[in-house]
Amino acid sequence: MSKIYVGMGTCGLSAGARDTYDTLKKLMGEAPAKADLHITGCIGMCYREPLVEIRDNGTRVIYGEVTPERAEEIYKRHVQNREIIDEYVVLHEKVGGELAGSETDFIAPQERIVLRNCGTIDPESIADYEAAGGYQGLRKALLNMTSEEIIAEVKASGLRGRGGAGFPTGLKWSFAAGNPSNRKFVVCNADEGDPGAFMDRSVLEGDPHAVLEGMIICGRAIGADFGYIYCRAEYPLAIKRLNIAIASAREKGYLGKHILGTEFNFDVKIKQGAGAFVCGEETALFASIEGERGMPRIRPPFPAEKGLWQKPTNNNNVETYANVPWIITRGAKAYAAYGTEKSRGTKVFALAGKVRHGGLAEVPMGMSIRDLVFKVGGGIKQDKRFKAVQMGGPSGGCIPEHLADTPVDFENIPQTGAIMGSGGMVVMDETTCMVDIARFFLDFTQAESCGKCTFCRIGTLRMLEVLERITRGEGVPEDIETLRQLSVQIKESSLCGLGQTAPNPVLTTLKYFLDEYRAHIEDKKCPAKSCAALVDYFIDPEKCVGCTVCAKNCPVDAISGQPKQVHVIDQGKCVKCGKCISSCNFDAVYKD
Repeated sequence: MSKIYVGMGTCGLSAGARDTYDTLKKLMGEAPAKADLHITGCIGMCYREPLVEIRDNGTRVIYGEVTPERAEEIYKRHVQNREIIDEYVVLHEKVGGELAGSETDFIAPQERIVLRNCGTIDPESIADYEAAGGYQGLRKALLNMTSEEIIAEVKASGLRGRGGAGFPTGLKWSFAAGNPSNRKFVVCNADEGDPGAFMDRSVLEGDPHAVLEGMIICGRAIGADFGYIYCRAEYPLAIKRLNIAIASAREKGYLGKHILGTEFNFDVKIKQGAGAFVCGEETALFASIEGERGMPRIRPPFPAEKGLWQKPTNNNNVETYANVPWIITRGAKAYAAYGTEKSRGTKVFALAGKVRHGGLAEVPMGMSIRDLVFKVGGGIKQDKRFKAVQMGGPSGGCIPEHLADTPVDFENIPQTGAIMGSGGMVVMDETTCMVDIARFFLDFTQAESCGKCTFCRIGTLRMLEVLERITRGEGVPEDIETLRQLSVQIKESSLCGLGQTAPNPVLTTLKYFLDEYRAHIEDKKCPAKSCAALVDYFIDPEKCVGCTVCAKNCPVDAISGQPKQVHVIDQGKCVKCGKCISSCNFDAVYKD
């Protein structure tokens, strides 16, 4: 019997997967075939959603951009008549693992450990998770290993925290385990707030049990009996599927009292956050769980000694916990075989921006930025020039094209001035203004500052004001040194990671793209022709055919000209909205 899976992650649903699913369900009612219909999470190829996969006789065929009309054709030809429709196929995994299809280059370089079940199981079915080997790691940890052996295995794997800092996970667990207390806690940081990042959301939507299993194993290792998943309320689908997973895990005896017949007790609760970026900092997160305002606390004491409610607490992010069941089941050596000497395993990246293959990819640590962008990501849209990547979100930095051969790991990325971060990678092309990018991220961090530290609260505002002036063409040469001085003061005087890293986008763009700052300040020009105040719109008389489309679309009537004659833009009226460029079919309108 064939199995039909429809990608029903947030990316799929936003692309119309619900209509695709409903169409297939209706067809199965009207014209039954030997097939079962299921949902699944994000497969990773977000750029080809909605995705429909058909499994039959050991093969997998994934179809892309499946509209309801295309779903009907696929159902009739493939499901009913066993005819593969090659022109719609994005991936065809044949018996033996041979890959074919238009998106083979996206999948082939990947090694999927964290994403092992995303897009392959029904995330709302605990039976599917168990059939894929789920909860075998928990059985092994509870029935065959001591707490010390669990921690030793995680240490030997080389797993480092995937939330950005890269602290050795096993060592972190040992600190919490070594602090005696009548109560300990396990916390999962699912407060993913970086612009362009959606790794944790996709894992929670596609494989919530892997995160639960990792947390339970951690609880056994450190001696905790309760856990919290701190997830922002903007992730309703992730929260829905987490609730389903928690309820079914309790029913099956993986959560609650005397788990798997042992004396070990552990349960989990979801705490919904209000979307404050600062709550990604663990002590601010703890304060939010406790019902207080999310503001960082002074360390030491560290969470392993006094964390949530002043009890020993271990905090890791979604991706870190999702690795743990695989490590316990397969062994530390198998995990350590991936990656580099000091950065073991794999890393999930959210590719976004000007890259062709926007989506989720999991690759071994150590792959270069260039290979991630061009081999996995498919290169730059419209064949424009690759300019830079932003890694680490607002806390990270911009890495220029000439450093694109830098290996992506915890040792090499910080040397560029950026950080690994949680895995967001925003790709930029020649049309991206690096000064404006710095302004964008400073605007974000300034708005998200909790206000506790003066330099973070006021210093980021002063930096933002300078950047805004520069992008308006009002900058002065002294602004560059002002930005550098403020950056140092904010980094050295802020209490938590938000303030300490807030200047990174400015510092890296000043380091690698100083010529763009000078062009804005000295020449009053934006080299990327992106900053509206520093560009003017013109019509090329050699290309204009007088079709009048641009004039009809101009909201301020700044374009004049007779039909079939060259048109002209009145610079005094033009508000630089760009409607003329987007509406012209002859590339006659340009910026300068």
